[in-house]
Amino acid sequence: MKVKDEIFRQYDIRGIADLDLLDEFAYHLGRAFGTHLKRKNLTELALGMDVRKSSPRLFESISKGIIETGCNIKDIGIVPTPLHYFSIFHFGLDGGIVITGSHNPIEYNGFKMMKGKDTIYGEEIQELKKLIIEEDYENGSGEITEMDVIEEYIDYTSKLINPERKLSIIMDPGNGTAGPIATKLFTRLGADVDCINCEPDGSFPNHLPDPTVVKYTEQLKKRVLEKKACMGMGYDGDADRIGIVDEKGTLVYGDQLLGALSKPLLKERVGSQVLFDVKCSQGLAEWIEELGGKPVMWKTGHSLLKAKMKEIKCPIAGEMSGHIFIADNYYGFDDAIFVSARFYELVSKTDKKVSEIIKEMPYYENTPEIRTDVTEDSKWKIVEDVREHFNKEYDTIEIDGVRILFDDGWGLVRASNTQPVIVTRFEAKTKSRLNEIKDLVHNFIDEKRRNYI
Repeated sequence: MKVKDEIFRQYDIRGIADLDLLDEFAYHLGRAFGTHLKRKNLTELALGMDVRKSSPRLFESISKGIIETGCNIKDIGIVPTPLHYFSIFHFGLDGGIVITGSHNPIEYNGFKMMKGKDTIYGEEIQELKKLIIEEDYENGSGEITEMDVIEEYIDYTSKLINPERKLSIIMDPGNGTAGPIATKLFTRLGADVDCINCEPDGSFPNHLPDPTVVKYTEQLKKRVLEKKACMGMGYDGDADRIGIVDEKGTLVYGDQLLGALSKPLLKERVGSQVLFDVKCSQGLAEWIEELGGKPVMWKTGHSLLKAKMKEIKCPIAGEMSGHIFIADNYYGFDDAIFVSARFYELVSKTDKKVSEIIKEMPYYENTPEIRTDVTEDSKWKIVEDVREHFNKEYDTIEIDGVRILFDDGWGLVRASNTQPVIVTRFEAKTKSRLNEIKDLVHNFIDEKRRNYI
């Protein structure tokens, strides 16, 4: 079968549902995925989906392909991605697929895949593409049975959280999959819950479900201020990424949340490693050291961080984008609902406000991610040019792209894994110095970009 190369991404398979992910493709992906796992004697698989309009038809086609390889499917229904992971970890299944477009525009959809307890990404996704092109499939006759994971998830996670006082919270799942489940969990935890945009709706009538984009958090901020709530909790479409809003309506980013969650953990597990991606603040590394922990920087990407986390056996990890992973008394996958419950527990055990908790971590002036359009070929060349130019005069970290270290700040330049884009981010101790560093790096990028046009 012919396939479109661009839908096979670094961390998943993703595209425009009615253009790139037609029924025939979903069927062949099911055949390839089932074959890939069956050849490793992995045959008991979970299959779930989000609320997008295209998800039911994709479910039907991919499930047909999977069972024709002889693998069996546990149909877990409409669930957030973390409950897909939960079904595999908690019930000991052999892997699975969740159909989700996450936070992407409504016309998109995609497939996140697991082999055992490991995320399929990178070269392994290319192996699936090869099976599809060659139509090299196993044959068999599997079956589909339904399995309810939602009640078990709520029962299990609620027993792990022990808040000491009742807090008022506002939730905004953006009409994604998290609303009913998160509401039920927090109600059981005794919280005063107000959920806006709570009903799952794949047309996302209010805003795209991405709680790390400022314009998509405006409703949440407004409601927190109106209700004088303790905090707001935003979830992306499939609830594997989180954004917190403090009592002042200020958005809390992933590295700040990771820093806050690390404090009680490092009191209990002195000297533990805390893993974070190259986009995170220098203040986070300083904070972890101050708490007696060991900061470990790694590549951006939830699949890459999970693999590294498993390798070094650290209890907590996170990235700027809002993926947070907790292996301390939990399974270690990115679960925004569970992370929000852990943060709720943390806040309930102190008399400090959320803004005060966040301010404990050293603060640097910073930019959001800046995305510069380039060509697919030139993005790697430009990053290499940046590396060669700046490491003549400055120290650099080259784990993922180039993080250029200045005495009073840093600049990150990396190629996007999924788009023809250069991603940059900057930090410094003052706003004026922040602009100087940003201009220095961007002037060089713009010069090289013109050379490759």
